[in-house]
Amino acid sequence: MSQPIDLLIEPRWLIPVEPQGVVLEDHAVAVSAGKIIDVLPSRDAQGRYHPAQRITLPQQVLIPGLVNLHTHAAMALLRGIADDLPLMDWLKTRIWPAEARHVSAAFVRDGTLLACAEMLRGGITCFNDMYFFPEAAAEAAHSLGMRAVLGMVVVEFPTAYATDADDYLSKGLAARDRLRGDPLISFCMAPHAPYTVADRTFERIATLSAQLDLPIHIHVHETPGEVEQSLAQHCVRPLERLHRLGLLGPGLIGVHAVHLDEREIALLAENNCAVAHCPTSNMKLASGAAPTARLAKRGVRIGLGTDGAASNNRLDLFQEMRHAGLLAKVTSGDAAVLNAHELLRMATLNGAAALGMEDRIGSIKPGKAADLCAIRLDALETRPCFDPASHLVYAAGREHVSHVWVNGAPQVQNGLLRGCDTSRLLDTVNLWQNKLTA
Repeated sequence: MSQPIDLLIEPRWLIPVEPQGVVLEDHAVAVSAGKIIDVLPSRDAQGRYHPAQRITLPQQVLIPGLVNLHTHAAMALLRGIADDLPLMDWLKTRIWPAEARHVSAAFVRDGTLLACAEMLRGGITCFNDMYFFPEAAAEAAHSLGMRAVLGMVVVEFPTAYATDADDYLSKGLAARDRLRGDPLISFCMAPHAPYTVADRTFERIATLSAQLDLPIHIHVHETPGEVEQSLAQHCVRPLERLHRLGLLGPGLIGVHAVHLDEREIALLAENNCAVAHCPTSNMKLASGAAPTARLAKRGVRIGLGTDGAASNNRLDLFQEMRHAGLLAKVTSGDAAVLNAHELLRMATLNGAAALGMEDRIGSIKPGKAADLCAIRLDALETRPCFDPASHLVYAAGREHVSHVWVNGAPQVQNGLLRGCDTSRLLDTVNLWQNKLTA
């Protein structure tokens, strides 16, 4: 007698990510109670399971939902407000003044809702955020059924959200306590950067991270100026300073990590740290190209992030996979470095592992949450298809995403976003644009 289940998905191709390098044809994924319970040949699934819903995807490849390891989701409302500027000019003259005038809980809720809608339509099912008012961000993510890791942001200066480092931490911890029961929401420590956080605060963050088992999400070694400033003020480079303060370890997610010497790459490897690679943002701000080939060779776990829409200007992990691969090849002089399967792993399982969530998401494996993404490969620009993994990185894009599930719940169907009144959202965005340009 066949077993009743909630959902059976039958794609043409299936790339589970675990084990790496595998492409399965004519296989099915059985889902019940939001979890993957089986991955098996389609012919065997017919007799073994009786699904309440069966979805056949004859021209699609099914992959794990993408994990955006670094973003500032609410900054979707600042998309295009300040382009073609170097990082510190961009921050000091345009972004920070705009944030000082406009950031509020409502700004964060509406901006994060816009970002979540964009990310879900592009196959992203989980994002690691760094911004103010995390409860407002949680409200937005929850309303669209998206998985979010929310940063407890810390800087030393006052903003509309908090007054000083202690206030930031207090508010972040309180938000975490209030949202602890939400299955889609989790938290991490998010000190902004070495140049905006003091030693005393870093020491407290290291203690809290260890006590609460929370990752530490921080910008580091993004520009040469950041490194020079650290040498002038602290007599050591930023990563060495973090190491001395006890922040390096398996929970550290170093964002950007562009300007690294061999000693620093070794430090990251020895301490089992992760890197959130944001190739598009790094290129657009002329920050440089992270040494991903050397990091990968040393075994450093690399995930992919979009950064915020204000510096990218897309929240598109297909673009990041492609840019990450091409940058690694051209900077290393090795066309074989970071192949398509490795890049897909960076966009899925590596990001999940960096967040301590590899037992829940990041691959198509029984027991994990049914966070899944289907991509059509029958368009003119994706035919012929000799290798679906290669196509995901070098030919297909987010516009080819047809279905997305989070915890087994359909969030995108046939390219259409569920659970979101897009007309109302666009009206809200227009109101914010008027405020920001007034």
